[in-house]
Order: sequence, then structure tokens, then C-alpha cells
Amino acid sequence: MQVATGGQVGSDPQGRVIVRALDNLNFTLREGDRLALLGHNGAGKSTLLRLLSGVYEPTSGKTKMEGHTGSLIDISLGIDPELTGRENIYLRGALLGMSRAQISERVDEIIDFSELGDFVDMPLRTYSTGMHLRLAFAVSTIVRPEILLLDEWLSVGDEGFKHKAETRMNELVQSTRILVIATHSRDLALKTCNRAILLEHGKVILDTSPDEACKVYFGE
Repeated sequence: MQVATGGQVGSDPQGRVIVRALDNLNFTLREGDRLALLGHNGAGKSTLLRLLSGVYEPTSGKTKMEGHTGSLIDISLGIDPELTGRENIYLRGALLGMSRAQISERVDEIIDFSELGDFVDMPLRTYSTGMHLRLAFAVSTIVRPEILLLDEWLSVGDEGFKHKAETRMNELVQSTRILVIATHSRDLALKTCNRAILLEHGKVILDTSPDEACKVYFGE
């Protein structure tokens, strides 16, 4: 078996290539935990987030999640460029677990936050990249999950919208019971989190305070 940046690479008896992205992880998260996942690209951070969100099933062992989980790993997931902004609000909202009635109650709030105006009834393919991201952000952050999974801190739009986005993100994080965020930012890990796991080749190297983990990962 060889160790690669993206985990351990080997083969099964049939000669098929197997990549072991995560290996023998064992940890528990409790209410109030704000966990930073640290590690180089390919260490297993995103794979772990997808495992926790239910996108992936473990090939051995098990995960047990208690509480509604919200994943903001890809805020544009499911958005259709041929549909209007309004139609995409309902589509993306449904993927986030919201009913049509729940989305209808919040749709005006989402549109107002996105600052799209009349463009909300235009096909998404006519949007600029910034408009697309504002819409995706506005609908994706309307939910308030008990367990929030993030792949880096979300920040979108121009300077004016970034301030709104930062405020919304802080509100979202404060309202959640448990946060798990994969990040390459030392400041974010120290400012936002009370615990950190350092991953290397899919294994937990450290499970400690953000300060200690950052010293090892980023250096003194």
C-alpha cells in the first residue's frame, strides 16, 4: 500500500484501485463544540464533512448523528441555470430539507437579502457570477440547523454584500449547537472554534485545542 496526498492507495483482490481517504477515526462531538478540521489538501477534511452529512457511507464502522444537520459544503448544489432565480430558490430550499410552504414563507426575505430585484424572475444563465453567488448564499443560509458543516467560511459578493454575508454567517454559527468547519485559516480556527482535529493521510494526528493544533500545523 502506498501513501499519497489524498490518502492511502492500494488495490483489492480483483485489482481495483482503492483510496482510503479516512482511516480509523473515532471522536465524539457534544453540544457547544466548534470543531476546526485542519490538514493539507487531500488529508481527508472534505471527505469527513461528506461522511458526516450523509453523502458518503463509511465502508466500516458507523456514524451516529443526533439532531438536524445542515451542510454548506457546496452552496450552488442543485441550482439549474435554465430556471429563474425564484424557481431555484424552491429547488435549492427543497435540497436543504425545507417544504414548499416553508420556502414560500421566506421567499421574499431571501429575494430581499440577495438584492436581485426583478432579476429573480430571469433565468439564472443571465446572471453574473456575483448575482449567482448572492442568490445561492441567501437561500442556503436561511436554514438554522442544529449541526452545521462548513467547508471554509462563506464570503461572497462585493464589499457591501460581504458585510451582510459576514453578519448572516455569524448569526448562523451562533444559532447552531455544533459546528464542524474545514479550514486553512489559522485566524478562523482560533477565533471561531474551541476544538481542532488535525488530519494527515486520513488519520487523526491531534484532537486538541485550536491553539495547540495551530502551533503544530502552521508552526509557531
